[in-house]
Amino acid sequence: MEKIFDYFDDRHRESILNKPPADDGPVITLSRLTGCDARQVAAILVNDLNHKYGISKWRWVDKDIIYSIAKELNTGTQRVENFYKGIELSNISEMIMAFSGGFVSDLRVKKAIKDVVLSMCKEGFIILVGRGGVSIAHEITDALHIRLIAPFYWRVENVMKKKEMDIETAEEYVVDTDEKRFNLIQTFLDKKPLNIDYLFDVTLNRNSFTIQEIADLIVSMYEKKVCRQIAERKKISRIC
Repeated sequence: MEKIFDYFDDRHRESILNKPPADDGPVITLSRLTGCDARQVAAILVNDLNHKYGISKWRWVDKDIIYSIAKELNTGTQRVENFYKGIELSNISEMIMAFSGGFVSDLRVKKAIKDVVLSMCKEGFIILVGRGGVSIAHEITDALHIRLIAPFYWRVENVMKKKEMDIETAEEYVVDTDEKRFNLIQTFLDKKPLNIDYLFDVTLNRNSFTIQEIADLIVSMYEKKVCRQIAERKKISRIC
């Protein structure tokens, strides 16, 4: 968590955001349909990448961002969580917050999220699970963008086990969460495409591979795309 708070120091964040584009990254974004175990994949990826390259730089983030952004905006975590969930404030709620001095607009929340996530991605060695990361980091050259998918009822069964839901509740949860995640990705794009497949380097079917196998595949693709790009640019054989 201490590392994350660095991004809320104005001078630190400004220095990162002003880095030359050629020095950005490396970063891996993991987008997923609901129930595809992205957090577990990210945790294994961090261990595997740090072990493979003898470093301790790689880390992964997900909901930690919410707490830090809420702290910076001096608002409750629920306000930031609601933005991620696509929940709009009612006129009455806005009025109450305005009179109490606690009003934080969607625009401010969006900007804070974008600035923090982008600074993380530009500094590099980050695995970002969801949070609109693929949209925010889509211009970073040394990045690998992965999307995890699986058949609907495979995901429903996975959610039922993990969240102890009945099938009807799990179905509704999967459909609703998928929609919110799709909308969040669109939120950070200049245009609102009907299809977001073009944003990803690779789409992997979680039903076809174990969590460890997914992580192994991502490490291999990271080496083939990102490490090769860095090596070619810097004219050396190994950099990651």
